Amino acid sequence: MPLLDVKNLRVDLPVEAGTLHAVRGIDFHVDRGEMLCLVGESGCGKSMTSLALMGLLPRKARLTADRLEFDGIDLTTLSERRRSDLRGARMSMIFQEPMTALNPAYTLGNQLCEGVIRHRGVSRREASERAIYLLERVGISAAKDRLNQYPHQLSGGLRQRVMIAMALMCEPDLIIADEPTTALDVTIQAQILRLLRELQQEFGTAVIFITHDLGVVARIADRVSVMYAGEVIESAPTPALYANPGHPYTRGLLSCIPAPGKTPPGSRLQAIPGVVPSLVGNVEGCAFRNRCPQAQPTCERTPPLKSLLDDHQARCHFADQSVPAPRQPETMS
Repeated sequence: MPLLDVKNLRVDLPVEAGTLHAVRGIDFHVDRGEMLCLVGESGCGKSMTSLALMGLLPRKARLTADRLEFDGIDLTTLSERRRSDLRGARMSMIFQEPMTALNPAYTLGNQLCEGVIRHRGVSRREASERAIYLLERVGISAAKDRLNQYPHQLSGGLRQRVMIAMALMCEPDLIIADEPTTALDVTIQAQILRLLRELQQEFGTAVIFITHDLGVVARIADRVSVMYAGEVIESAPTPALYANPGHPYTRGLLSCIPAPGKTPPGSRLQAIPGVVPSLVGNVEGCAFRNRCPQAQPTCERTPPLKSLLDDHQARCHFADQSVPAPRQPETMS
């Protein structure tokens, strides 16, 4: 049984123009100890999905699902108190911008220790010892002294490392990392990605890693779910996705990645024309058809989810037709 099982998850938000269908019936699962990447450009519903899983949606949002279970627990029926007991203890989240996620009025020690004291009932001394160990484990020097510092006294890379340590304080079964490297430079980004993968393997934690960068995905993911316009339009084990992408959107994302040693400096990168369609009101047919080079009149009908090889699925009328495979990005050693 998967650790997290999601079937037909929908999130609707009332807006001035009507109803925004932010998440439109997505399915995915995460096994214990697995790294699943949710990929897609801004506005496709990735972050809204993560907030739905954590129970952090806006008050007016409406969530429905045929199944939303974490380790056999139905998340749709939990009271706020039980959800709070679960959040932080068995499910943790690393937010995109640590400067806004960390409280500037409290020391790092207070913020690191608060959760484990509440959920595990340990003493302040035990919590501090755990915090020091994890700060050292994520590569922060002079960890004991850092407990008395405030977030503004650390660089962006160090703040993100603190967020990772905080997510691990209670040894959760699942961590959701919402674009945790977006605000970092490429050198620190590579360090954080390597660190996340090492910690995930060491602690056996399942991870949902949210990103818009398929180059990042190739380095860390066991499986990939590609999102577009509030839907999962393709899912597959990572090697299968890169070897034979079944959806034109996935192929478009892969073609946007510069090839080391092949893409000339200063040259124009490929791009997917157009923008994500509005998700206010009814969305009919294939949402990608107005940007798709393969679009046909049949795309005005909602495409089925087709099963390909190697546990590979794609939501496209032409997913089973042969197309040239994009190159395989380099993976992290």
